[in-house]
Amino acid sequence: MSILCIANQKGGVGKTTTAVNLAAGLARRGHKVLLVDLDIQGSATATLGVRLKEGDPSVAECLVHERQIEHVVRETSTDNLYVAPAGETLAAVDIHLATAMAREHVLERCLSTVSAKVDHIVIDTAPYLGLLTTNALVAAQHIVVPVSCEYLPILGLKLFGETLTRMRTRLGAPCNILGYVLTMYDKREKITAEIESILRRNFGAAIFADPIRVNTRHKAAPSHKKTIFEFEAKNGKGRNDYEKLVDGVLARLDEYARSAERLPQVVDEVRSVLDSNR
Repeated sequence: MSILCIANQKGGVGKTTTAVNLAAGLARRGHKVLLVDLDIQGSATATLGVRLKEGDPSVAECLVHERQIEHVVRETSTDNLYVAPAGETLAAVDIHLATAMAREHVLERCLSTVSAKVDHIVIDTAPYLGLLTTNALVAAQHIVVPVSCEYLPILGLKLFGETLTRMRTRLGAPCNILGYVLTMYDKREKITAEIESILRRNFGAAIFADPIRVNTRHKAAPSHKKTIFEFEAKNGKGRNDYEKLVDGVLARLDEYARSAERLPQVVDEVRSVLDSNR
């Protein structure tokens, strides 16, 4: 089971589009996936066609009253894909979290039972670093960072990296970046090549090989309550781009899993060398 947080402190870089379609792409491969909507705008919830009536439970109530999120999970039109909806009161949750015990770990506790019942949890976050997003980063095992091919989002990456470093040090959270994904990629524009060059030079293999290209279908799909896989034709570039991202994510998760399996053997070999040198 993996918990993936889709995060970037800069807005408008394609976080929700990436969260929804990555989750849907994983589900289409046969994985059981829960998408947790922690964006106060509730865009992921709306995209997946979930409508909450007044009084319906949501992620907001789970965090405020520290209840298990599995009790608010809804089915979606995609097999194996489930969503924990945001709810209109999510905007006020930061205030309640401020007084909670071990406030940065509330979401982690609320996910404890559902995490044993799914293969992946994907968390969509808001474009600011409040307690909601902090909870998401602490709960996650891996972070996927969408970066649009513009200058301002790159300027925010330094601040985001410093934030993750502080969280690792002060909260003991792994805050492991699984990878950066280039979004709104348009090779016809000079700035795209410049941004890609800067990112690949500084982050190297941490950048996913295949970008998410500019595509009007990504903007239109949510208005039809559909993922890109439901909205676009089989050979559409949006579908193909997210299929490649799913490939990249699964490959990296597999590599981390194999590395974890090899760790005890590495430790034993190091101990053996140390013992022989005594």
